[in-house]
Amino acid sequence: MEQKQIFKGAALACLGAFGWGISGICSQYLFMHYDLAADWLTAVRMLLSGIVLLATAFPKEHSRVFKIWRGRRDVLWLLAFALTGLLLCQYSFLAAIKYTNSATATVLQSLNVVLMAAVMAVWNRKRMENVQIAAVVLALSGTYLIATKGSLTSIRLSAAGLIFGILSAVGVVTYTLLSRPIIGTWGNITVTGWGMLVGGTVLFALTKAWNLPQNLDGMAWLMIAVIVLVGTAIGFSVFLESVRYIGPVKATLIGCLEPVTATVLSAVLFQTRFSWAELLGFGFILLTVFLSVFQKKH
Repeated sequence: MEQKQIFKGAALACLGAFGWGISGICSQYLFMHYDLAADWLTAVRMLLSGIVLLATAFPKEHSRVFKIWRGRRDVLWLLAFALTGLLLCQYSFLAAIKYTNSATATVLQSLNVVLMAAVMAVWNRKRMENVQIAAVVLALSGTYLIATKGSLTSIRLSAAGLIFGILSAVGVVTYTLLSRPIIGTWGNITVTGWGMLVGGTVLFALTKAWNLPQNLDGMAWLMIAVIVLVGTAIGFSVFLESVRYIGPVKATLIGCLEPVTATVLSAVLFQTRFSWAELLGFGFILLTVFLSVFQKKH
């Protein structure tokens, strides 16, 4: 049964990574072809994703969806999860794409692998295992090779891009850890839905996101719909569900499949050719997944 749970968790983490990869491609397309602000897109995607997730949870949970707000402890965890986790990650990642590009933003966000492993090692007062260290090195190396195609000089970061990229990595670690105390009680979809709705509502009000950009057409709204449904609602909920089965470190490592998804989609949609470095990066990241899945559980 334990092995089945590990594979189920790994599959859910992979699905979440695929959703994020699709979302990244769509976000890059929007920033390239439309005059959009990162905070506007973040507010819209979070707000709509929260509504979709809660609407999905309600037929099964009914009034229990709202009971999470009755306990002070759960409310505090939920607010922390929404504002210092989901909102931080969502906005910082889109801002990093805006100020740099999707590939560079992905490399910086992949620092969450190192941060997560370090945080858990300190929390558990244990040294990271050799297999875990190898997986971390492979994950970072793979994402770097895919993003830079092996060049040592191709990443040129602005100060804003660097800061937002690092903050997005911190956001991944934060929302992954802060979700654990309440998801077990209230369920993954309910917690993620409220987190998205709270974070989106706060940012929506702060940025006056009801003022729509003037140049949006049907293709833009289609991209936004894909970001909301596939990249945000589905991606985040299945990833957080995977944490229940395989823990935050393994789930975060498997989440490094995101750049693989983004690169493959770029090839299919934009006829991008792969370099030797990108293919090597594929191998590194896929090996990371196998190391994460088959690593013995303590």
